[in-house]
Amino acid sequence: MADLRQFEALTAVHAEGSVSAAARRLGWGQPTVDYHLKNLERLVGSPVLTRSPRGSRLTPVGVLLAERAQEVLTLSARAIRDAREFGQLGRVRLRFGTFATAAANVLPFVASRIGDLGIEIDALLEEVPALVEQMNRGALDVALVYTVPGYELPFRPGVVTTEVHRDPLMLALPVGHPLASRPSIDVPALLSLRDERWVFATTVDDPMDRIVVDAFAAEGHTLDVAIRTDEFQVLLGMTAARMVVGLIPRLATTAEHSGIVLRPINDPSFARSILVATSAEDASRHPSPAVRQLVVAIRDGFAAVRAAAQGETA
Repeated sequence: MADLRQFEALTAVHAEGSVSAAARRLGWGQPTVDYHLKNLERLVGSPVLTRSPRGSRLTPVGVLLAERAQEVLTLSARAIRDAREFGQLGRVRLRFGTFATAAANVLPFVASRIGDLGIEIDALLEEVPALVEQMNRGALDVALVYTVPGYELPFRPGVVTTEVHRDPLMLALPVGHPLASRPSIDVPALLSLRDERWVFATTVDDPMDRIVVDAFAAEGHTLDVAIRTDEFQVLLGMTAARMVVGLIPRLATTAEHSGIVLRPINDPSFARSILVATSAEDASRHPSPAVRQLVVAIRDGFAAVRAAAQGETA
């Protein structure tokens, strides 16, 4: 097994151009650097260094290994730093904002996972515009938000977002609707619904609504918005009553709904991009160890959601 000191010796020679300069850089004796390089060559099975009176240079094998070695050394240093910082924290309380469907699907998993690490969360349930506003003024440590491809959320500089899940949007139709017999809906079929009455979110310019409005506007159509609600059960009930049609994210379709069919849309832009937003603590732009642990738990929670969905469709 490789020794980290072998990687340190190799990357130092690569940076300095000689074994003696590498030894000075590391604060080691030259024989120590030679010892670790020779052990590395025995482990690899080929030379990693070519020596000459003008210095030393890495062989092609050594260059390849040095690139990988630097990654290993960086990850090792970060792991030690994270563990040291985390060990000094004690119990930590984080302010975590999320929207309803994400909370329903991953919050129990996240709370259990980070609770074992001594991290407590104060969870706030809000719509996306409110979550963005609270992240921008520093009222939250972490937030789960969503948008759709091509639509940026107005976060202030210093707030970093990372996608943790892609949530397809489904078209909700009443049983017996002319499009209900289709296994999926393409964009031309979706645009044929220009004369239907639609249900949209309470917040004007919600990303899920914006993508629909823009698709129809590109064809010169304006939609009739019958009602605005953030309750998906209301959307489904009114759809079953043949009063409206609308889009619902797959994460919100956790049960069978009588009188309704849900059809995927054959266009990758019709999906929610679920993002985790964090704020950097300092100029290094690295969030705290506790925040990083929360982000990992969120990622794992959505991975569990995807695995469960694949199991259901298998």
